[in-house]
Amino acid sequence: MSGIAGIFHRNGAPIERALLQSFADFLIYRGPDAQAIWMDGSTGMAHALLRTTHESLSEHQPASLEEQYWIVADARLDSRAELLAELQRSRRAVRGNLPDSELLLHAYAAWGTQCVDRLRGDFSFALWDAKNKLLFCARDHFGIKPFYYAQLGDLFIFSNTLNCIRQHPGVSSGLNEAAIGDFLLFGLNYDNATTSFRDIQRLPPAHSLTFSTDGLKIKRFWTLRTDGRIRYEKPEEYVEHFQTLFESAVADRLRTDRVGILLSGGLDSSSVAAVAKGVSAKNSGCPAIRGYTQGYESLIPDRDGEYAREVGEFLRIPVKFMAMDHTRLFERWDDPEFNLPEPVNDPLFAGFIDSCRNISADCRVLLSGEGNDNLMEFQMWPYAGDLRRRGEWRRLVTEVANYYWVRPFPWRGIRARVRRIIGRDPDMPVFPGWFTADFLRRGNLKARWREVCEHPMTPSAHPILPRAHASFSLPHWVRMFEQENAGCTPYPLEVRYPFLDLRIVDYLLALPPFPWFFKKMLLRAAMAGRIPERVRLRPKTPLQGDPVSEQFRRTGAARLRQIRWSSDADRYIQRSALAPPHGKMKAQQIDGSLRPYCLNIWLQSMQRVRYNKHAEAGNG
Repeated sequence: MSGIAGIFHRNGAPIERALLQSFADFLIYRGPDAQAIWMDGSTGMAHALLRTTHESLSEHQPASLEEQYWIVADARLDSRAELLAELQRSRRAVRGNLPDSELLLHAYAAWGTQCVDRLRGDFSFALWDAKNKLLFCARDHFGIKPFYYAQLGDLFIFSNTLNCIRQHPGVSSGLNEAAIGDFLLFGLNYDNATTSFRDIQRLPPAHSLTFSTDGLKIKRFWTLRTDGRIRYEKPEEYVEHFQTLFESAVADRLRTDRVGILLSGGLDSSSVAAVAKGVSAKNSGCPAIRGYTQGYESLIPDRDGEYAREVGEFLRIPVKFMAMDHTRLFERWDDPEFNLPEPVNDPLFAGFIDSCRNISADCRVLLSGEGNDNLMEFQMWPYAGDLRRRGEWRRLVTEVANYYWVRPFPWRGIRARVRRIIGRDPDMPVFPGWFTADFLRRGNLKARWREVCEHPMTPSAHPILPRAHASFSLPHWVRMFEQENAGCTPYPLEVRYPFLDLRIVDYLLALPPFPWFFKKMLLRAAMAGRIPERVRLRPKTPLQGDPVSEQFRRTGAARLRQIRWSSDADRYIQRSALAPPHGKMKAQQIDGSLRPYCLNIWLQSMQRVRYNKHAEAGNG
């Protein structure tokens, strides 16, 4: 979770040292362990170090290799043993305890820009190749680590922290109205290549970037596989293979002294905790583990704390419960220190930030169970169609018969289809009526609404898991990763996602979904005896209420009247057309009606991010 930043003048103009130092100073909250800059003529890099792995104890950045390559990186690599072996076969003299940033340097020295094809893990980095006068940057496969940049003619600025780039005097505060329109329509920007600012772009997940005298070039280096196919004779082989991969994924994320686990009491996070505890018990020097549970005591019915405590007692790990009941709508959003880099569609986001502050006081690494719901999203009929196309008739008949035997009657699905047919589905989104006429026209918002509502996900070519595969194209992942990142929270806490390890992702996308994804049978089988039976068999349980709706019914109307309105918001929102939220609204309706207030508050806060005196004095 280190902070990285840098500047490159393609025309050879010199870097102003005070400006580069101001970048490092700005990033101190992300990397309190060490700050440093490096500059050479028209190229400069700044780094703020947060040590989160055993290897990082000896790490210093910006790092260099052979006086030819320099790097700043926020990186945690998986499968280090395999990467080290590949580098050694390429005649690179590498030690097993090298920091991940130095492994990246060796990988580039061995394979050039193709090195990203061999990398696994979470990474965001910029590497200067002095021989070829080329800046090479990359962002990991799912976009867990952020990377932003601004190109202003011959000037290139980058960072993994959006507000750091805004410190440069050449970067304007002009807004990207397409992103603002997306936020007001859908609650997030659907374009992973842009940000809310006109001058600042986002490098999409699984993309690399080069900037040189030849210009700016962006390239995708990886896509989710669609051709994997794993079939075993014995059912236990599926479970054993998964257990091996899951243990490796968790172990690669435990290279630290203390680790927290975001423990909801559900199957996914409890499984991560169980495997982490098992790995720690087998290996000396593994971290101390504790759980953290966010929940509600009175606002809404919530039993997550009860289940999480049971898991903690079973695994003998302490669990800290963080009650979220008392977070008010838009709490502290008028605080001068509360400066979110982009608008957030969550009026209770201050509660999440408080949780990050509490956890970061205990540890620097937090494991999350996110990702498995998507990977194990069950679909029967694409699988049946694949069996039919392959002529596997006996398996087809057996699998379909077994499926009909175990599945419940789909009452909810039938009700939803009937509602859609007769046009009375109250959960269907409605186009807002409070846009200004000018913004409605210049943003072409109705066409954008139809485009996203009709095609929310990129079509998938996966033959048996199209919905699971396509779900990873949604921009919600980038939003989640960036909002859980220190660039947003802002506390030095690195969140890691074992289920998004590429070994697990490739394996699950190659399996037959039935029976293994039906009610997550694969994970339940793998966790037999390793978590409490009541938790192992617990069905997926959403919150029994909406916290935002409940808070609004208690104090929301009074809170909204206290909020100052920004004149900037009047460019987008016709205040007289805003329908006051009321207690009888459904959760989705309240969410949509509060979105203009979210934007309004952010527009005021983003004006508080001012250029510092070092940047103002410099010429960049």
